[in-house]
Amino acid sequence: MNLQADLMVLLPELMLALGAMALLLVGALGGEKTTPVVSWAAIALLAVAGVAVVILVPAQASAFHGAFVSDGFSRFAKILILIGTALSILLADEFFAGSAMSRFELPVLMLLATLGMLLMVSASSFLSLYMGLELQSLALYVLAAFNRDHLRSSEAGLKYFVLGALSSGMMLYGISLIYGFTGTVSFAGVAAASHGGIGIGIGLIFGIVFLIAGLAFKVSAVPFHMWTPDVYEGAPTPITAYFATAAKVAALCLFLRAILTPFPDALSQWRQIIIFISVLSMALGSVAALGQKNIKRLMAYSSIGHMGYALLGLAAGTALGARGVLIYLAIYVFTNLGVFAAIQAMRRGGKPVEDIADLAGLGRTSPKLALIFAMLFLSLAGLPPLAGFFAKFYVFLAAIQAGLIWPAVLGVLASAIGLVYYLRLVKLIYFDEPAPAFDGDIALGSRAILVISGAVALLFIFAASPVLTAADAAAKALLP
Repeated sequence: MNLQADLMVLLPELMLALGAMALLLVGALGGEKTTPVVSWAAIALLAVAGVAVVILVPAQASAFHGAFVSDGFSRFAKILILIGTALSILLADEFFAGSAMSRFELPVLMLLATLGMLLMVSASSFLSLYMGLELQSLALYVLAAFNRDHLRSSEAGLKYFVLGALSSGMMLYGISLIYGFTGTVSFAGVAAASHGGIGIGIGLIFGIVFLIAGLAFKVSAVPFHMWTPDVYEGAPTPITAYFATAAKVAALCLFLRAILTPFPDALSQWRQIIIFISVLSMALGSVAALGQKNIKRLMAYSSIGHMGYALLGLAAGTALGARGVLIYLAIYVFTNLGVFAAIQAMRRGGKPVEDIADLAGLGRTSPKLALIFAMLFLSLAGLPPLAGFFAKFYVFLAAIQAGLIWPAVLGVLASAIGLVYYLRLVKLIYFDEPAPAFDGDIALGSRAILVISGAVALLFIFAASPVLTAADAAAKALLP
């Protein structure tokens, strides 16, 4: 193999690895005063890596004996991950500015987590998958407990670590079973062995079950969702935004590749499991959110529900289903970044507030923020003509065309239940007696994110074609 060609396939990852090490040295030598410099350098590095993904990396290639691949699918996923990370670092820089928690380690940890995410979505063997997944997870454990002086943050990090270690063990056990029954860890090798050799035996099915269990934890699908509300509530808001956007994109794209590529002949077996966790996630995400009083916990249950909708596209097992998931993720990233930027703007006297009751009468005290909040909530609810409607439409369409009529019907019902708590928030914002006003000084970066997210939610219907085309090409690269 040509080492130079291999390194070109992983050029964005090499950039992030070397850049993270360099910024770590800058921070260690310069101290905490270098935090803004490190943050902006990290954002610039992510932008350069994004350019490399689009321009410099070969469109169709593999590296290191097929352990990693570059294709349209990985390119689409990497762009979304890099956007989510860059904007999360921007939020974090503004959130921690001038506080005792402003530390240069934060952007470095986010770069290292992102490095793991990029490796995950390019993985073409179970070993490279696990390596990328653990690199991402170790950094995310630390990020969840970043506010170490805060009890809820420390608790969130500990819960995430313990449950994450359990899920990694389950996944590794599944991978060992798959290797034991097929004799290979390569996705293509597993697909060939199960098609032409051993078939789909009970041992391989057990391996797939444990693999799905580990992956379901990473996307916070029921019944492996228990960490999500505590981590979302306990972690600082920009880190929660990172968990809800870049981390979810990486995990769900890994889910797609790790199931669709190695196990095309086991569709009837793994589809039943995916439908089960999808329907449960949609139901719990819709119902459990109804009684929440903390807005970040509400967003956690909303996230669980949305992962359920997206998994319907995976259950379809078709290129149309994969396209639906990618469109869903593209819209989901921008919508959630906007929501968390708006949550970050909920401050009184310089201190963050997170109670849903604090949104009362926001339409009178801060009309512009109220408009963005309401628009993004209604987009998450899936009301036309906002972007969230199209996200659900393409996933349900793929499910129906694959013959999954009842799961799609249950998805529509769950979406209708979810509409209740989103409309309750809008009613609170516009019709209840005003709570004390929030601080009016929203930082420039947060304002930019709010405007971009609002524009995506409102104008997606007019500019959907490029996203649909890119998602279609990415899905066909995954499932020719």
